[in-house]
Amino acid sequence: MKRPFVSKEQLEEIVAKYPTPFHLYDERGIRANARQLMEAFDWNEGYKEYFAVKATPNPAILQILKEEGCGTDCSSYTELLMSKAVGITGQDIMFSSNVTPAEDFRLARELGAIINLDDYTHIDFLNEVAGIPETISCRYNPGGTFSISTFVMDQPGDAKYGMTYEQMRDGFIKLGKLGAKKFGIHAFLASNTKTNEYYPELARILFEVAVSLKKDTGVDIGFINLSGGIGVPYEPDQKAADVQSIGHGVKKAYEKILVPAGMGDVKIFTELGRYMLAPYGILVTRAMHEKHIYKEYIGVDACAANLMRPAMYGAYHHITVMGKENEPHDHKYDVTGGLCENNDKFAVDRMLPKIDKGDLLVLHDTGAHGFAMGYNYNGKLRSAEVLLKEDGSTELIRRAEEPKDYFATFDFTGMF
Repeated sequence: MKRPFVSKEQLEEIVAKYPTPFHLYDERGIRANARQLMEAFDWNEGYKEYFAVKATPNPAILQILKEEGCGTDCSSYTELLMSKAVGITGQDIMFSSNVTPAEDFRLARELGAIINLDDYTHIDFLNEVAGIPETISCRYNPGGTFSISTFVMDQPGDAKYGMTYEQMRDGFIKLGKLGAKKFGIHAFLASNTKTNEYYPELARILFEVAVSLKKDTGVDIGFINLSGGIGVPYEPDQKAADVQSIGHGVKKAYEKILVPAGMGDVKIFTELGRYMLAPYGILVTRAMHEKHIYKEYIGVDACAANLMRPAMYGAYHHITVMGKENEPHDHKYDVTGGLCENNDKFAVDRMLPKIDKGDLLVLHDTGAHGFAMGYNYNGKLRSAEVLLKEDGSTELIRRAEEPKDYFATFDFTGMF
């Protein structure tokens, strides 16, 4: 059974101040989780977590993680600007993008970020528009199928990201001739994994690639970025990944492969988003309507504009009806938003307690890729974001959009 990090009484006080729907984040949980991650990799001198800004792009969240020793993983101009705004600059930024505009590379160079090149052709492009920095990284794609034992995790060969080994080798040589002195390797092979074996297996692959590249090119490989991929248990019966076990597994691969190759000074980086934030955010919404036709429907005041994952991926988000946690789950509902799209459903055929109009519903694990994926279809306005602070108080860290925000980019007057 999943339990929210707030009680019904707490939430009633919060919604009296901030109208639903809104995303609520748990500062205490975010900080504790970040510290556990740091502890799991404290065996590696120079370890750094670069939080994936795309997951939860909010300066208040970035500030919390900065205080816990994290940098940022940015993929766009605006994410770079947000990092700069909270004082994260230089090599505390990893800039990992694809199909990258010239102005993005220029800003990354201006801020001193570590640039992670997605494609061999980007070498000449970066050199032309911004110059080659002394520290550079390249993204690796091994192709084929990525498996652990007999279980297929993903299909890297179908992904648009990264370079082949031959391109990595030739790219390192070319970058060296253009002035690069310190090199990094990056890869992302699977998403939202709950197995403790993913990171250690990815590490093994990248460590072996690093040894081969050093042998083939002679360059100084300073860091290996394991990127993201550690998932969270969205469903109540799923088991969470054990970050201590994961860190230990990566260490074993490090000591087996890199240390004997004379590469025991290589730094390990990660770029976690979902793992860092998803469990520490909830979407708070209120039941507005009920409908009785061929199925039973509960209409809430949130919609896919506030949380797209169920509509886009069919993703599961657990729902708690506040105050009815211990009542029988004996009613089958589709829980829907108000968009003019039939996939605007947070749950389909979900067994829940009887829901009455006015009930508060909590959608769990929305702290990453929740608000961030919002949009304005049907003229829906994006919700507020609220931080539940460690002392129990709350802070509005993003106000809800108003109609004037929706119309702000139009070149006409008269509406407001």
